[in-house]
Amino acid sequence: MNRTGIFLASAAMLALVALVAGVPHLTSGSPSQPDPAPRPRPSGSGSLSMTARLSHPFVALGTQDVFATVDLRAVELANQQRGAVNLALVIDRSGSMSGFKLNQAKQAARQLISQLESRDRLAIVHYGSDVKSLDGLLATADNKQKLLAYVDGIFDDGGTNIAAGLTTARDVLLSARNDFKVNRLILISDGQPTEGTTDTGELTNLVRDIRGYGVSVSSIGVGDDFNEQLMAGFAEVGAGAYAYLQDAAQLSAIFQKDLNAAGTQVARGVTLTFRVPRGAQLQRVLGYSQVSRRRDGDSELVTVALPDFAASQQERVVAHFTVNASTGGSLDVSALDLAYTDLLRDSAMHDEARLAAMATEQQQVVLDNRDKDAIVFAARARAAANTERAAEQVAQGDRDGALKTLELNSILFDEASAVAGPSALAEDRKSQNDFAAGIGSATGEEEGRAVQKQLRKKARQDYGLMGSTY
Repeated sequence: MNRTGIFLASAAMLALVALVAGVPHLTSGSPSQPDPAPRPRPSGSGSLSMTARLSHPFVALGTQDVFATVDLRAVELANQQRGAVNLALVIDRSGSMSGFKLNQAKQAARQLISQLESRDRLAIVHYGSDVKSLDGLLATADNKQKLLAYVDGIFDDGGTNIAAGLTTARDVLLSARNDFKVNRLILISDGQPTEGTTDTGELTNLVRDIRGYGVSVSSIGVGDDFNEQLMAGFAEVGAGAYAYLQDAAQLSAIFQKDLNAAGTQVARGVTLTFRVPRGAQLQRVLGYSQVSRRRDGDSELVTVALPDFAASQQERVVAHFTVNASTGGSLDVSALDLAYTDLLRDSAMHDEARLAAMATEQQQVVLDNRDKDAIVFAARARAAANTERAAEQVAQGDRDGALKTLELNSILFDEASAVAGPSALAEDRKSQNDFAAGIGSATGEEEGRAVQKQLRKKARQDYGLMGSTY
């Protein structure tokens, strides 16, 4: 177990981080200047490393908001040689998939089969109103021919019974689960669930149950008609990846990417827990829905469930805190505990860090120690909430409202750029302008749905789900 105490800090300008209730008066100088805050450094002795920052290490006396950013990065593997995978490919063959989309899905499945090694196992499940499957086969030369022939026999038919496809895939994977370190389900769909279980909560719980068996779930939405909130939710509770493809021709590349991610997996069952002491409050973890809270004495424990990590994968967690500094000196904001199963060591790992700030009356000290990276990351995650809201407004037909919501991001970008420099968020500005143009020029419902899904994908990435969003 690696227990690393880190004094982390950085400061965001008060305009950026303050949803402040009564900003206190700061004196402009002092005969004694404290040492600058140390730069955050990665911690971790296993397959994951953790780098944590505060939006500012020096805070004013009183109550104010600060942001914590925690970057998690997986180790690189020499030659990126992947391990064996127990894989189930679940293909939507409902009537809406007919023609080009189903043909592309079948071609992508063929290419996936060609990339498998003899130690890999593949099951193929396809569903419409009913569900059919080919039980898992090791990808030997003879079995590859059987798999290819099965793919050739898939034709469009019926409605969209996602639940039946998921439960069948679960069962064929579990029959060989203990023979593999990595078990993966890849779901592809272009539509809404119309048959069988259609309730989004029940479907999400089904994926959560599948995850409980040690199977990760990746979801790929194709076209503009699928329920992107449901599909992205599958990936989050399933600890896999989410992809939105407007063009089904991209499926082959996505299958390859997810196969490599599954085969180079280095960490599973990853959670990040904030232990928040008295005097601080964790208001929210931006962009993550799989968050649990409980009390432990005077502290609150807030746990975030993260995806499984492949080699070199990076994800980020941004959390919004309120702190209250009544006197000068060190102020604990949160302890961090990163827990996971290290697949390279085949053992449970824990890494710890400490987030703390220094309370001061010196205004210049607060300003001089602002952490540019933390400010940018926090601004980006806060902007993601607006981007997500704009997507919902587009879905409701309120395009003018969506454009006004996106304009709020310009304020966040301006404030952060004043500290970090204009280049820090230049790409974010360009992306926002492109989205605004897309909203303004979209004609008809189909183009509107495409913009809506692109906005949600962008929000997911900006919240910090970078490596698990394709």
